[in-house]
Amino acid sequence: MEGELDRTLRAHGHRVTQPRRAVWRALQAGSGHRTVDEIATSVAAIGDEIDTASLYRTLALFEELGLARVSRLGDRDAGRWELAHPDEHFHLVCQQCGDVDHHVGTLVAQIREHVEGDHGFAADQIELVVNGRCAGCQQAAVS
Repeated sequence: MEGELDRTLRAHGHRVTQPRRAVWRALQAGSGHRTVDEIATSVAAIGDEIDTASLYRTLALFEELGLARVSRLGDRDAGRWELAHPDEHFHLVCQQCGDVDHHVGTLVAQIREHVEGDHGFAADQIELVVNGRCAGCQQAAVS
């Protein structure tokens, strides 16, 4: 998948650099929905270093190029990063343990169809977040 990064960067006139590759590898290695601090830790763990400003610039570039996306999954959450994916995913966020699950379904497509067909609104991206408690936290509360 590093080839995808190289091709995309070059196609848009950007240089392929070691820090960009390190951030890309960190995003690929993670389970998604990672904070900037978690990405920085992953970059350091693979033996690379990147300062915080460069990390933010790299993530913003990846988002601009459609390689990564940021999700704001709660009031206290500045943003969590993951590899780009189609909008048909929605997020279930546990307010107790912080776990985030992706779910694929037709709901996002129905929302897109509704806002475009009924309201003439062209949605660039739809971010659907459902807050609550995961099964594990519900079970722990019962025990």
